[in-house]
Amino acid sequence: MIHFVGFKNDRYYAAVKVFGKPDFIHRHYDHRAFADFAPGDTIVFADGDDAQPVHFHAYDDSAHF
Repeated sequence: MIHFVGFKNDRYYAAVKVFGKPDFIHRHYDHRAFADFAPGDTIVFADGDDAQPVHFHAYDDSAHF
């Protein structure tokens, strides 16, 4: 699976050109996104990497395509 994390602008289209369309889009790198990741998944961050701060949100911010 391909996960895009934190994309808001034209970086999304650039990432699609490189990685293809994502299976999941996560607005934030939070506990919900982290729970969706599985071994072997590709995780593409708009800014930073998995060392970035984890945000906690109470709403569902994932989309499945």
